Amino acid sequence: MDETKRLAGLIQERLGDALAAHRRELEPLGPDAAPLLDEAEAYLAGGKRLRAGFAVLGYRAVRPLDLRAEPRGELSAVLDAACALELFHAAALIHDDVIDRSDTRRGRAAAHRHFAALHRDTGLRGAAAHFGLSAAILLGDLLQSWADELLQRACDAAAAGAGRTGTDRAAAGRAREHFNRMRSEVAVGQYLDVLEEQQPGFASENEQLERSTRVLVYKSAKYSVEAPLLIGAALAGADDEQEGALSAFGLPVGVAFQLRDDLLGVLGDAAVTGKPSGDDLREGKRTVLVTLAREALPPTQRRLFDEMLGDRELEEEQIEMMQRTIRDSGAVRRVEQMIARNVDRASAALDFAPLRADAREQLVALADRAVRRVA
Repeated sequence: MDETKRLAGLIQERLGDALAAHRRELEPLGPDAAPLLDEAEAYLAGGKRLRAGFAVLGYRAVRPLDLRAEPRGELSAVLDAACALELFHAAALIHDDVIDRSDTRRGRAAAHRHFAALHRDTGLRGAAAHFGLSAAILLGDLLQSWADELLQRACDAAAAGAGRTGTDRAAAGRAREHFNRMRSEVAVGQYLDVLEEQQPGFASENEQLERSTRVLVYKSAKYSVEAPLLIGAALAGADDEQEGALSAFGLPVGVAFQLRDDLLGVLGDAAVTGKPSGDDLREGKRTVLVTLAREALPPTQRRLFDEMLGDRELEEEQIEMMQRTIRDSGAVRRVEQMIARNVDRASAALDFAPLRADAREQLVALADRAVRRVA
């Protein structure tokens, strides 16, 4: 079996086991809790599993790991860490959809919309929208809690040796440090994103690019690639030089990943991405793409663009007009060049890096998959 499919199967099985165990633990709360747990299962039933993949490769960059083996010992610990990242990612998406007031995610109703519909369908009293928001926030919090539990289990196993020698409590503690830092950076990065949308106007081009890039790095780029790599490597007992090489590789890949995401958020095919095309324009996201596009426009066209950006009542024709404007501005080409430069920078970081040769090849392959995706 292809290793990518094997890993996806192992991750889904481990997530299913974890969710089933939590469901059993929560049985005393009664059947009213079932819709929340059902939505947790539905939310974790798919996805690209990129963060899990990078965590596994972070480990493999330092120590060999056979995915064909029975999932116990060190493989079990790595799978727990990988699943912790998938749980954290799901929680971040749920909270992000609440913040952005998004209607859909992965081709289905966003969690808060799902719970609002449940409220209406079951004849509950009060405001359906408020119930939906409340339930989604709580679901995200619950998934974050479960992510922390799995990460701790992985760290405990690593500290105990996980069936091998060479990994001690310091290495497990390092993995926990990376995870904790990731959580803080994502939360503050998300706040910076919300704050940026509320600014009364755009800053100068250089300052706006710096602000947009800071949001991109801390809200998404670091936790998408760099943090999973470092967590996996730490569990394997990586030294500072190995972690440095993985960080130098992971950050530019994460930046390229998010730049691709920004392109898809404005120009993607809704049938493929699972979200309405142009959603980022309605939300008023001040991405690198948007910043580059508006700076290339003449003053009158820029003023019109700024007036439309962030208008949640935009018609499809207006969205299409803004998309054409962005394409014609040359911003898409410039972002594609930025993606290519970051990929080149990441590949160069692996040259002569003190990492296992086969893992270096796999890192390049997974990075290519991450930045060339269409959804």
